Amino acid sequence: MPFGNRGVLIFPEQKKIVHDLIIIGAGPAGLTAGLYAARSRLDVILFERLSPGGQILTTDWVENYPGFPEGISGFDLVDRMKRQAENFGLVIEGREVSGLELSPERKAVVTDKGTIQTKAIILACGASPQKLGVEGEDLLTGKGVSYCATCDGPFYRDQAVAVVGGGDTAVEEAIFLTRFASKVYLIHRRDQLRATQLLRDRAMAQEKIEIIWDTVVERISGEDGVKGLELRHVKTGERLDLPVEGAFIFVGYQPNNDLGKGVLELDELGFVITNNDMETSVPGVFAAGDIRSKLLRQVSTAVGEAATAAFAAERYIEGLAASV
Repeated sequence: MPFGNRGVLIFPEQKKIVHDLIIIGAGPAGLTAGLYAARSRLDVILFERLSPGGQILTTDWVENYPGFPEGISGFDLVDRMKRQAENFGLVIEGREVSGLELSPERKAVVTDKGTIQTKAIILACGASPQKLGVEGEDLLTGKGVSYCATCDGPFYRDQAVAVVGGGDTAVEEAIFLTRFASKVYLIHRRDQLRATQLLRDRAMAQEKIEIIWDTVVERISGEDGVKGLELRHVKTGERLDLPVEGAFIFVGYQPNNDLGKGVLELDELGFVITNNDMETSVPGVFAAGDIRSKLLRQVSTAVGEAATAAFAAERYIEGLAASV
């Protein structure tokens, strides 16, 4: 059976190229997998619907990624990752992936520009901000409701805003918003923040931040823009109208798992389940980064998983060649 350049398998009867590896998603996980695969001289293509970066582009400053003692902006970090991967020959194409065709004999990725055959796939599709699901949220998204303080914070100079959530992201974004807002209300449904102690200490020391404990948002009010939040204390049932002009929601993430539904094994929250080699329930399909079921979602965990996924995919491809 003939092979093209760089080990690309060509089926004469189909006149189609079968690539070694296709990676879907160009966040830190996808770019790292692409770097490792390209450096191993696999015939690899990375598909990204939007611009490379993923969730990290919404992060103002990354201070817990090894090698940057002074910290680095999310944009600069992902730009370095992209340039490094491209230096090894990684091809990044702007395509929207709509489906996977998986069988023991064939794997293919369905895109808006055609169906591409491949020997292995790495899913690095990431996750998207989870919504509160309350009245007014959808209506006012982009009109005062935001899921990215880095993107929209500068619009709220000298205004009062609210941040909903209690994890690392919520507290980090609340601290970031103090650069612009006159007041930042941090609304958390529990009586203790889930963020790391360092971030808790910073939030407590910030004069502009006021934490509203044991409270949930029941409604976001306004028509052409956010006018306030209707709050409820979870222990007493007491209700409060909080006047703010911006509401930033950070209550977790939901996986971008449309490609895996009905095809791959998912956990109860919809994240893709893998083994220690990042292989999913379908042999030859791997997952890395925020789409994967795991304990911690950080840039550092994403790149480690991606390196493992790329190496495991290479081993899988070598096994296919040995069986021919």
